[in-house]
Amino acid sequence: MRTVMNIIWLVFCGFWMALGYALVGILLCLLIIPIPFGIAYLRMASYALWPFGRVVVHRPGAGAPSMIGNVFWFILVGVWIAIGHVVTGIALCLTVIGIPLGIASFKMVPIALWPLGKEIVPVSALRSGWVPMHTVRGW
Repeated sequence: MRTVMNIIWLVFCGFWMALGYALVGILLCLLIIPIPFGIAYLRMASYALWPFGRVVVHRPGAGAPSMIGNVFWFILVGVWIAIGHVVTGIALCLTVIGIPLGIASFKMVPIALWPLGKEIVPVSALRSGWVPMHTVRGW
């Protein structure tokens, strides 16, 4: 069922979200200073492309630099990306088929707000000691 939900997600909004994230990520990686932010965008692009059955976890060993980067991210772009996911989630929830997709969009808000120091892993590959931020499950 995860595959079916991922395909529906991909058709309705995942492709365009992933494309937007990837373009900004590539642009940021061309510069020197914002490379960590570009990598975060590319990580979010892969998650936006295929979210069901994957989970966001805190990366062990992510310390103060990730926290400082997250503060800058939150102030400059995190809030706006999160608002975009909330608006998309509301729009998707207006239809019956879109409700699980809207919920998936809402569950992308935490990584949109604080992406540094996080990893996106398959649910089946969770290692002990990793705490998931949230899980987007197949229905």
